[in-house]
Amino acid sequence: MAERPLILVTNDDGINAPGIRALIEVMNELGDVVVVAPDSPQSGMGHAITLYSTLFADPVTIDQGPQTEYSCSGTPADCVKIAIREIVNRKPTLCVSGINHGSNAAINVIYSGTMSAAIEAGIEGIPAIGFSLLDYGHDANFEPSKSFIKTITEQVLKHGLPEGIVLNVNIPNVTKDAIKGIKISRQARSNWVEEFDKRQTPQGKDYYWLTGKFVNLDDGKDTDSWALENNYISIVPTQFDLTAHHFIKNLENWNLND
Repeated sequence: MAERPLILVTNDDGINAPGIRALIEVMNELGDVVVVAPDSPQSGMGHAITLYSTLFADPVTIDQGPQTEYSCSGTPADCVKIAIREIVNRKPTLCVSGINHGSNAAINVIYSGTMSAAIEAGIEGIPAIGFSLLDYGHDANFEPSKSFIKTITEQVLKHGLPEGIVLNVNIPNVTKDAIKGIKISRQARSNWVEEFDKRQTPQGKDYYWLTGKFVNLDDGKDTDSWALENNYISIVPTQFDLTAHHFIKNLENWNLND
């Protein structure tokens, strides 16, 4: 009898978040599931890792199911590292991260703990997918996304992914019938126009809340932002090699060694 795939599940919203509970449910249909996820929300942590404090990874039971679960005191990237080195007894066939509460499309991928966990798995040579739903609410409805997540995951299990590539999947917050399909996309050019809401403590000490507005600078119809605005699921193949290969020749023409 063929060995079932070993699927590592993680996220950045915390092990109790509804999104990861929905993802675990889908993955249990496809393989043997090990969950290693943060014990508290870690949104916006990017690829941070824990260097100067202790890490804990404790067995937990959140709900009924065949999965094995660990609650980790570290970041999403920490969760993947400790899962691979200390928890699983064989290399995962696949790592899935999410389902994130909110968008990780366009520039958001840079800040995303969800995608950083997937990228960490990719660095380890494990095919990986980050899933996000464009609903930031704790009561987000993940049911419409489950069949699409299962289909995408099955295809990755079937075909694999090239070395250095992970998938960034974003799902519009609409009913299942309103989803028009899946678009293979590129990352939209965008940024955040940020402001700080300055306040004072009762003792007169200044403190700040980060606020901002997302600005899409890209009018292309092949981007993740366009796909989501038009009720398509977007899939962006994402690489963690940040080298600007097209600029290497230009730099070689500079007089840097004179």
